[in-house]
Amino acid sequence: MLSKRQEVERFLKEPTPDIRAVVIYGKDRGVVRDRATQLAHKVVERPDDPFDTALLTEGDLDSQPGRLEDELAALSMMGGKRLVRLRLMGEKAGPDKQAAEALTAHVEGRLNPEAFFLVEAGALGRDSTLRKTAEKAGGCYVIPCYEDEVGDMARLTRDALSRDGVSLNGEALDLFVNRLPKERGVARAEIERLALYLGPNSGIVATPADLTDFLGVEPEASLSDAAADAFGGKIAAAQAGLRRAAQEGEGGPAAVRAMGYYLGRLRRTLTLHKNGVDLGAAAKASGVFWKTEREFLRQARAWTLEHLLTVQQDILIADKACKTSGSPDQLIAERLALQIAGRARRLGL
Repeated sequence: MLSKRQEVERFLKEPTPDIRAVVIYGKDRGVVRDRATQLAHKVVERPDDPFDTALLTEGDLDSQPGRLEDELAALSMMGGKRLVRLRLMGEKAGPDKQAAEALTAHVEGRLNPEAFFLVEAGALGRDSTLRKTAEKAGGCYVIPCYEDEVGDMARLTRDALSRDGVSLNGEALDLFVNRLPKERGVARAEIERLALYLGPNSGIVATPADLTDFLGVEPEASLSDAAADAFGGKIAAAQAGLRRAAQEGEGGPAAVRAMGYYLGRLRRTLTLHKNGVDLGAAAKASGVFWKTEREFLRQARAWTLEHLLTVQQDILIADKACKTSGSPDQLIAERLALQIAGRARRLGL
């Protein structure tokens, strides 16, 4: 298993020659797709060419059970390496098991040794036959993909804008990244939209003022403000922010996620500080925007990791409740904000 960023990036740039199969999985389909595409370009020169590549889905496995092994056994029509790329979008046991059986046959050398088996999957649980098989198989790497952190999104933004000949200064980058959706594919589309707004190859280094019209007042901003107010003990402001976001189209589940993201930022800051990092530097490393830094540090001095652990349980309970059919998710989110704000006040905020 390759789980460290440096290991993953090194392998994607220069795949190990004796590896015949790779399973890339995770909740964020955008990250999975990005890494799979990067690897595909290293395996074959033309990953979109049907002579070099076979692209299958779980629907193909359902309708033609033997097709996967047939593709792995087939030779490239042009000679040399052949890529067999399988996309598993659901959690069906049948395709998962078929992929595991084909992977075993392939790494054991029973199929075409010049074929490379690349699997893209969602969040494979520990009971997944494919995941268990891949983790034990020789000649196979498993790459789990985790949700992007602020630093990941900042790098993605800088690199993508650079290719279009535009950039953001530090303050504008902080502002933009903190407003980006967490799913990689959606975030990439938003970055492309920003590049078009700034003017491709214009050479502009945009400031926060340049982004005012582009960002506008979005529901995510209201949710972010509401989360900050909740952890700051500002009950009325938190409720107002949640209701404003609801009017802008954001429901309870998004509000609960926003409070979870904010808790994660506080927890990262306090963990870094506990390990000897200055509190201000820890906040910056956690992606805190400079305009909100003073209030965030005020909260970080009051909250403890132990108190945040308790709140995390409240957030998990609220998240589960919001996903229950017919639940009053907006009320659940408001109640969670009240709970958090109440705890904050008891901590002196």
